[in-house]
Amino acid sequence: MKYQQQITINRPRNEVIEKFSKPENIEHWQRGFIFMKPINGELGANGSQNLLKYKIGKREIEMTETILKNNLPQEFSATYEAKGVYNFQKNRFNETPENNTHWIADNEFKFSGFMKLFGWFIPGAFKKQSKQYMDDFKAFVEDGKSVKNE
Repeated sequence: MKYQQQITINRPRNEVIEKFSKPENIEHWQRGFIFMKPINGELGANGSQNLLKYKIGKREIEMTETILKNNLPQEFSATYEAKGVYNFQKNRFNETPENNTHWIADNEFKFSGFMKLFGWFIPGAFKKQSKQYMDDFKAFVEDGKSVKNE
């Protein structure tokens, strides 16, 4: 399953990138985030890996993030692998003529085992979650709103 989502953040690109690139900010815009632990390589570097843990509903999910390309502000690409789910994500941050930032996120999901049913029957859930993260990031950058205690 492939899809693209976009959002305009009413802040200059350097401010957006500063907030996007700091791991300590994840808890403020990714609902359910519990922790991130580096497991291989230098944090944020191409080829580095992190263990991420989230609480989604009543379940806790662990996934491995592998950074493929980090040349922010132009692009941040990574894979996210959890049991039965593989996600490739490419993020681009473009400046607008109004000195705002246009964030474009390309996603590709592949499913195996039991998770194939989720991918087949409720693909909208993955798109909805991606959109929620983008909306929450926009609110965090523009208004300082955090989802941490929600």
